[in-house]
Amino acid sequence: MNGLLHILRREFIYLWYYADIQLRQIFWYWVLGIAVGSFISVFAKDGIHNLFRRMQGKKWGLFGIVPACLLGIASPLCMYGTIPIAASFSRQGMRHDWLAAFMMASILLNPQLIAYSAALGAAVLTVRIVSCFLCGCAAGLLIHTFYKDNSFFDFSGFEERESRDTHPNLLIRYLLNVGRNIRATGPYFLLGVLLSALFQRYVPQERMTALFGGNEAWGVLMAATIGVPLYACGGGTIPLLKEWLWEGMSIGSAAAFMITGPATKITNLGALKIVLGLRHFLLYWVFVIVFALMTGLTVNLIL
Repeated sequence: MNGLLHILRREFIYLWYYADIQLRQIFWYWVLGIAVGSFISVFAKDGIHNLFRRMQGKKWGLFGIVPACLLGIASPLCMYGTIPIAASFSRQGMRHDWLAAFMMASILLNPQLIAYSAALGAAVLTVRIVSCFLCGCAAGLLIHTFYKDNSFFDFSGFEERESRDTHPNLLIRYLLNVGRNIRATGPYFLLGVLLSALFQRYVPQERMTALFGGNEAWGVLMAATIGVPLYACGGGTIPLLKEWLWEGMSIGSAAAFMITGPATKITNLGALKIVLGLRHFLLYWVFVIVFALMTGLTVNLIL
């Protein structure tokens, strides 16, 4: 019995050591992400969405997908916030190729996730921003090409949500948003730290390198595949990605994971299925997987 307790105590000390290292490296990026995300949600969200709304009626044609992508990335909303406001834009006559670009970019990235991802280094952060922007542009281009005269989305039943940031005192409004943000992301962040410590303790580095490293298509495919079931929260995956990259994951594999993960997050798929319908939902899956694989392979060739 004493021997078992000694082993458990030793393993706990090891796991705490690895988790402590992760926390010291990325905790303040998490804090920065919450601070930035809440600030934009409280003070800039309506302005961002109004900018997109004012695009309606502009004769920009296909080139409108570029500002649509940029505004999608700037939007702090998650999937369940993006779909209702996209429904509002659609009812006001917004083009579906612009909507597709806005929604795809918004699903993949937001200012808070950009702050989190800075913990992964400049190269990975740049790859994430550029690949998410291009993915949004690709989505808009495909809708423009193949559904120019037909509706791709069905937003019936979705209404724009009322904002919860309504307290008359701006400071209290901001602090309330920060509190909601901490409750929403904190458990996933801590879970990610724990999982990264478990990987560091029990998964040999050479195995991670063999699985995700190098320029092989297999590593990119594996990363894209595990992004589907594993991704739960952007903040929670940053500790895992940081550990995997240190263990030998290629940046291309990380890029593939960072596309398939948020794009196929299980909590998003129900709403997407309703908006897209079965046929378009399956096309969406194919698009995400193919784009993730192409991105991962291209990044590995370049870097």
